[in-house]
Amino acid sequence: MINRLTAERIEAAAKSKKIVILLGARQVGKTTLLKSLFQNSDSTLWLNGDELDVQNLFANLSVDRFKAYLGKNRILVIDEAQRIENIGLRLKVLADSLNDIQIFATGSSSFDLANRVNEPLTGRKREFQLFPLSFKELVSNSDLLTEKRMIPHRLVFGSYPEVVMSHGSETEILKELSQSYLYKDILSFEKIRHSDKLIKLLQALAWQIGSQVSYNELAQICSIDSKTVEHYITILEQAFIIFRLGTFSRNLRNELKNNRKIYFYDNGIRNAIIANFSAVENRNDAGALWENYLISERIKKNSYDGIMANTAFWRTKEQQEIDYLEERDGNLCAYEFKWSEVAAKKTRVPLTFSRAYPDSKFSVITPQNVEDFLI
Repeated sequence: MINRLTAERIEAAAKSKKIVILLGARQVGKTTLLKSLFQNSDSTLWLNGDELDVQNLFANLSVDRFKAYLGKNRILVIDEAQRIENIGLRLKVLADSLNDIQIFATGSSSFDLANRVNEPLTGRKREFQLFPLSFKELVSNSDLLTEKRMIPHRLVFGSYPEVVMSHGSETEILKELSQSYLYKDILSFEKIRHSDKLIKLLQALAWQIGSQVSYNELAQICSIDSKTVEHYITILEQAFIIFRLGTFSRNLRNELKNNRKIYFYDNGIRNAIIANFSAVENRNDAGALWENYLISERIKKNSYDGIMANTAFWRTKEQQEIDYLEERDGNLCAYEFKWSEVAAKKTRVPLTFSRAYPDSKFSVITPQNVEDFLI
C-alpha cells in the first residue's frame, strides 16, 4: 500500500533533476514507495546508511571512486541517509559532479538529514514527508464505510503500515516499533546518556495529549531542567514522533498567548509508550485519543493535499476552549472534536469566540461526519 499522490509528486520532482529527499519515521513506507517507482528499473543502486561500509564509502568520498561504484546505474537511492556524517555536503558533491545521476535520499530523523542538507543543497533539492497511513489512503484502499467502522481500532493501534496489515499482531508490532525503532536514531545520533529520562518524558507527554503542557512541570516529573525538556521535545519532533500545537490569539486580552499542546503522529505509538491497548469503549481517555487522531490525520491530509494553513488551539483565562483552528486564505475555521454523539449535540461555539471572530466557521467533528474533516 503506497501513497500514490506522493509517488506522483516524487516522479515530477525527479524530472527536474533535483535531489529528492523523503522524510518520515522508520517503518512508514519510505523505502516501499521508492521501490514501487523503480521496481522495473535495472539501473538503480540502493545504499543503506545504516550499514558501516556505506558510511565509510561516504566518509572517504571521491567522485572518481563513486563513479566506479555506480557503474552503469543512473539512479542512486540512499536509505536512512541521516546515519551518514555530513550527508548534505556529500550529496552536494555528488549532485554537482554527476549531472546524469538522479539522487534520492530517505531519512527517519530530520535533525541530521534535513538540517544538514538545507544549507549545502539550497535550490538543489525537493523534500517530501511521509506519515503512517492516512484515513484518506485507507479509504481509497477499501471504502469509506469500512474505514469508519475501523476508527475505534485505529484510535488504539494507529496506522503504521505493518500494523494495519497484520490483524492480530498489532500489539507485538507496536512494542517492537516503540522499543527499538523509536529510539534508534535519537539515542545513537544525539548521544543521549539519560535514556530513562527521555522515556519518562515520552510517557508524561503521552498522558497529557489534549492538555496544555508546561515545560517546568515536565522537568519536575522527569527530574531534569526545563531547557533539557525543550531540547528533548525538539528532538522527538525531528524524529517524527510528536508535534506541537500553539495557541491562537489576536483580539482578546484574556486569550492565552504562549501555551502549547503536544500530540503524537500515531495513536498506536502513544498507547505503546503507556502500555495500554485496551478497547476504546473501556477507556477514560477516549476523548483525548479522538482528538490526537483527528489532528494528526488532518496534518497528513493538509501535507499530502499541498494545503498551507496556520494551525492552533484557542483558550481563554476563563477556560473557554476550542480544540483546533485553521487559518488559510483569510478564512478562519474552528473545530471541536467529540467522540460522543450525545456530547456533540450539546456543543456550541463559545460566545466570546464568536463575538471576537464573527466571520469564522465552527464545526463539531464526530465519528459520524469524520469524512468532512479528513477527505
